[in-house]
Amino acid sequence: MKSQWQLSATGAAVCFVAALSGCGGNTASTESNSSASTSGSNSATTSTSTNSASGGSTSLAGAGATFPAPLYTQWFDQYNKAKNVKIDYQAIGSGGGINNLTKQTVDFGASDAPLNAKEKAALRSPVVTIPSVAGAVVVVYNLAGAPKNMKMTGPALADIYLGKIKKWNDPSLSKINPGVSLPTGAINVVHRSDGSGTSYIFTGFLAAASPEWKDKVGSGKQVDWPIGLGGNKNDGVAKSVKGTPNSIGYVELAYAKQAQMTYASIQNKAGQFIEPTVEATTAAAEGAAAALQSDPTAPIANSPGAKAYPIAGFTYLMVYQSAKSPEKGAALKDFLKWAMTDGQKDAPALDYAPLPKAVADQNLKTIDALK
Repeated sequence: MKSQWQLSATGAAVCFVAALSGCGGNTASTESNSSASTSGSNSATTSTSTNSASGGSTSLAGAGATFPAPLYTQWFDQYNKAKNVKIDYQAIGSGGGINNLTKQTVDFGASDAPLNAKEKAALRSPVVTIPSVAGAVVVVYNLAGAPKNMKMTGPALADIYLGKIKKWNDPSLSKINPGVSLPTGAINVVHRSDGSGTSYIFTGFLAAASPEWKDKVGSGKQVDWPIGLGGNKNDGVAKSVKGTPNSIGYVELAYAKQAQMTYASIQNKAGQFIEPTVEATTAAAEGAAAALQSDPTAPIANSPGAKAYPIAGFTYLMVYQSAKSPEKGAALKDFLKWAMTDGQKDAPALDYAPLPKAVADQNLKTIDALK
């Protein structure tokens, strides 16, 4: 199963190429594949600045995460209409975007997870990482008779994915959901088989909530899962959950809503069970504001705050500190400033959380320093 967004902001020229078995032809895949092998034949073609006789447009090329692709499509289209700057973006996954950024075949990359030490060391030119919006990862389940927004805690989720909680009527789950008649069936665990920013956010939350998970499994775009069935990208996880009774998995909020999946309310650090919403995701980012002042890539999973949804994270734009040309540098800086201000207004309607003002203001200072 494979899906790919191919986006071009020359009007609303968007083509979603998908081969989705049993997932519905209009369901958007929002995966973020961190494996560098994702790029392969999908590598973004270098875009060059053009000055046409019809008016002198500038073009930029980017590639990476599919999670923000619907929002980025809207951004690039609006910006092209306003400023006559064409931005071609290939949503090939976070790993593919980082790979193309490393090869310098794009003007910017996009990823749901920040660069790790190995990826930073491979860069040919210094890169700046800029949070663009925040999003939620939701726990989806297929359980006959279970209520919408069934309650889950971080330790319970970790124990499910560690294989310690094996049945839905386990006393620990019944205690979390008083008055709910849970079935006796075995829990069928589903996780991502590919590396992804979604897994990075999900495992980061489990590591923050469970010392045992942190010690035995850890967090990352790809981990050694103790148990479970692997699904390739979000659509693979969704297909497995929807097609398997008594199953549990995780996908991004926008995808879960489009696929009409049932998802859980998660207990946050303040002890409150929070439904994943744009507002709750924004609260998570605001709760991590102090850490974000010193590190814009600081995780916001398990963020403090009574209203914060705990399985949340940023998606990032990654740009060279020094652009390939003055024209490209000026065009990219102007777009990034627009995205941090006017562009943020488009996020909620597409199930993304706008940046807290302090984070957006910090981004603007970072953008001003680009060359």
